Amino acid sequence: MATYKQLLAEKEKIEAQIAEVRASEIAGVIEKIKSLMSEYELTADDLAPKRRRGRPASSEKTAATPRAEVPPKYQDPKTGATWSGRGRAPAWLGKNREKFLIIEA
Repeated sequence: MATYKQLLAEKEKIEAQIAEVRASEIAGVIEKIKSLMSEYELTADDLAPKRRRGRPASSEKTAATPRAEVPPKYQDPKTGATWSGRGRAPAWLGKNREKFLIIEA
């Protein structure tokens, strides 16, 4: 039966052989890839996918229709600032919204 030290030495020999064989095989594979790339006139950019940021494009190729602007519902009498009632409410509106309501005639 082999000792622990003998097994470790054997393991190191095998790992060295693995690294040697891998390096020689990789060299062959790289040459094969280079020859195929030159045969088909490919570049590294053709192989690597394009990295895009943000949301993926819509499946439909139509342009988005612009949304109509919403008329204001509230107005600050001091500054004339308006708010449509959508989104976060401005600080000047306070809790009583009825006194800032724009009355349509």
